[in-house]
Amino acid sequence: MDDPNAPELLIRKTGRAGRITFNRPQALNALSHQMALDLHAALDEWRHDPDVALVIIDAKGDRAFCAGGDIAAVYRGGLAGDHQIGRDFFRDEYLMNAAIADYPKPVVAFMQGFVMGGGVGVGGHASHRIVGDSSQIAMPESGIGLIPDVGGTWLLSRAPGRIGEYLTLTGGRMGAGDALHAGFADFYLPEAEWPALIAKLEETGETASIKGAKRPDSELADRDLSAFGGKNLDEIVKTLEQAGEEDMLKPIRRNSPLSMAAGLVMVRAARGDQRIQDALSREYRFTWRATELGDFIEGVRAQIIDKDRNPAWRADASPKHVNRMLAPLGDQELNWEDAK
Repeated sequence: MDDPNAPELLIRKTGRAGRITFNRPQALNALSHQMALDLHAALDEWRHDPDVALVIIDAKGDRAFCAGGDIAAVYRGGLAGDHQIGRDFFRDEYLMNAAIADYPKPVVAFMQGFVMGGGVGVGGHASHRIVGDSSQIAMPESGIGLIPDVGGTWLLSRAPGRIGEYLTLTGGRMGAGDALHAGFADFYLPEAEWPALIAKLEETGETASIKGAKRPDSELADRDLSAFGGKNLDEIVKTLEQAGEEDMLKPIRRNSPLSMAAGLVMVRAARGDQRIQDALSREYRFTWRATELGDFIEGVRAQIIDKDRNPAWRADASPKHVNRMLAPLGDQELNWEDAK
């Protein structure tokens, strides 16, 4: 068990580096609301600190860099009719995601094991993203009635071909080679070599010492994903059925129809965005409403609370309801001016 008195994040300065280490290995380093706030505060503190030349983000334990957001409190709040708990968590998490993406100093992320959802929101927006042999990167949110958030639609929209749509609908996992090909990572380096590189970065404060090894092959690069160019979810499913693509259809049949329909619209919309903040604002419109008008409560119940893996999806997945989920929030919109 994790020590309940141990800090969830280890934040310190070592040499020329600001160091942030996830410290909840037994919980697969799940990102809590307080961790998102503390991580953002550390970045703000080091922004103009002349002693900090770069920031290193890593994690304790072999199994996960960060397997996602710690959404138990969001679930309990939504179940009790208190939707503000989730809204506050997602808002503060997204502000932190944008701070990483726009940080004026290099941010180096070492992403072993599971890197999912909220973990992608931290590591996936770093300027130097390092993966190893154990790395498993995914945006599986449609399985819990959410959408690829934390800037996930921004990253997915920039993946080659139809990889963005494929990963949105299936929640498929990427090893190191696929993550590099899809633009979710920059360097492959065997994990045994990470400690020496971290020590060098701390000593020099320079990213020139980051040299990746030969990148592994990507299975995604060779897959025919043309079916995911269909105009909507129904058309994509029909094309996959005609092609007999049961491996791709299996997760699609399991995931929330509303989440997939909305995710498809959002990834395609993000292709026109000029900055990550635009994608995060669109994601926030969905997650702001997710506990009240989406499949999130049922998805978390089935996958995380009861673990029966048998969600009864009930949310309307029509284009009209997707538009409702993505409609502007008025005074509740994410405010990027205040965030500065």
